[in-house]
Amino acid sequence: MSKKIKRLYLFLTLKLLFPWQYRRFRKLPLKKWKAVFIEANLTQLSGSLRFLYQVLCSEEEMEVSVHYLMESGNKWKFIQNAMACLKDCADAHYIFLCEGSRVISCIEPREETVITQLWHGCGAFKKFGFSTCEELFGGSREEYLKYNYYKNYDYITVSSPEVIWAYQEAMNLPKEDKSVVPIGVSCTDLLFLEKFQKAAQKKLYDICPAAKGKKVMLYAPTFRGSVGGAKAPDAMDLCLMQEKLGKDWILLIKQHPVVKQRPEVPKECQSFAYDVSDAFVIEELLCVSDLCISDYSSLVFEYSLFERPMLFFAYDFEEYGEWRGFYYDYHELTPGPVVHTTQEIVDYVLHLKERFDRKQVADFKEKFMSACDGHATERLLEMIKKEKTDE
Repeated sequence: MSKKIKRLYLFLTLKLLFPWQYRRFRKLPLKKWKAVFIEANLTQLSGSLRFLYQVLCSEEEMEVSVHYLMESGNKWKFIQNAMACLKDCADAHYIFLCEGSRVISCIEPREETVITQLWHGCGAFKKFGFSTCEELFGGSREEYLKYNYYKNYDYITVSSPEVIWAYQEAMNLPKEDKSVVPIGVSCTDLLFLEKFQKAAQKKLYDICPAAKGKKVMLYAPTFRGSVGGAKAPDAMDLCLMQEKLGKDWILLIKQHPVVKQRPEVPKECQSFAYDVSDAFVIEELLCVSDLCISDYSSLVFEYSLFERPMLFFAYDFEEYGEWRGFYYDYHELTPGPVVHTTQEIVDYVLHLKERFDRKQVADFKEKFMSACDGHATERLLEMIKKEKTDE
């Protein structure tokens, strides 16, 4: 799509068509117990929304629906999805998102509607939104201002007071803005449920019997490139991992959900390494893993709740950092060793007992996850329902 056509497309959809569609149906009476969940790019409900969705579905009076916009996919299909979503949102009292969406940002919501941004990660790791305007990853500030992804939110829930500033910067909010609320992140409540933890362990043994009697490593990297063309990293030497660690460990691989083509596990390593991207949700894997290997993914914030070892496989750190940027100094932030080769991973795991610094992880958790205590969803519902009562 040429720049000229793109500008016309954005103007016609975000300035004319979508606002018109919402205005048509906002005249309908408000449904006080209606909630709409919106996924911008995925085809199924992500963990960031799933737990709250299940809680609200369990309340008899609630009318709950989900819309999958697929903003980075086929433009015509996206327009159809957006039009249906806006019609549904027009008489809803509650709207929940977990990433930026111009569909919601381009309308003028009715005053009674409460829009909550849950975001799809905890803490503040790699830059996003307006923070990336000066990075290779981001667009121009002029376009971001004209067609804002982060607008109309009544609340933006975050994992601790420490990261409020980062979300304000990313969403172009003034420092005095009070919409960023450190009440905890709803999806982390699941990690505190003993029933969920036990079910995840049983599921692991059912799907992967080789895990019995062994320790579990989780490799969960973020994607490379844009959301629409997301690629998975493929730098880990699984054969070396199996040779050196296969006696005592198995490796579970969870690729980012926007990655469509995943690297195959070599046949000779399939008794050691398992791609479980489709079989497990990330919360299950965090519960059952004894060690987490990631790179620049915010899931390490959630994993810190268990105070278990972490490794950061940042083989492309210079390239990725220059492209995306971070809110904190990467090497000071990470609560575990930063490594660049598979051999370094092997060496750390072989000497895990003497090298793991639990206090480092606990301090990290306290700084970035202090509001996540298993009751974030309760606080969220109390907050938004209180607003409804106060009106």
